[in-house]
Amino acid sequence: MQLTERAKQLIPLSRIVSFAAWKNHYPASVIEIFQQADDQGRYLTDQDLEQIATLIPESSSALESARLLRDKADTIIDSARQKVLDEYSGITNIDGDLYPPARAQACWRDFWHFLRCITYGIAGSCIPFTSSEGLKNMQLLYQELKVPLPAMIVGLEALKTFGLEEFNPEQQIELSSYFNHLIEAMRRFQ
Repeated sequence: MQLTERAKQLIPLSRIVSFAAWKNHYPASVIEIFQQADDQGRYLTDQDLEQIATLIPESSSALESARLLRDKADTIIDSARQKVLDEYSGITNIDGDLYPPARAQACWRDFWHFLRCITYGIAGSCIPFTSSEGLKNMQLLYQELKVPLPAMIVGLEALKTFGLEEFNPEQQIELSSYFNHLIEAMRRFQ
């Protein structure tokens, strides 16, 4: 899949996570743990979670929720992918919006990153975990690449559905806000 120059310029600008709003809630040492994970494009490791728990003991429940989603990420993402394929049956066909296969793989990879970003919000107990500038650039990137937004939103909603299945009803209510934050941001792309 050949990327346009515009797409190549937008990709590094499309970082959707921001910890700027967290500075009033957490010491710089905690934010640095999150920032480092985001800079490396990875979920928080067990070591990261343990460091955060040591620095902010009252965060243990949120950290365990983030850990569970991280540990179940492959299953959650596979289920979300299948939901998209079921709802948009021809999307990966030769004339579909996610053809060639590299386009589909990029979509599934975005699901992985979306869930990663949501786990940061959960682990930090902060719903404003997105960057408006990063989201704007992602919107421009998705327009440039002609990403099928309805399918992506179905995928995000499926991440929420399958991710929340791992939790009890009380936790589901609490955690749904983190998923909704990103879903609503993506809906504004349309």
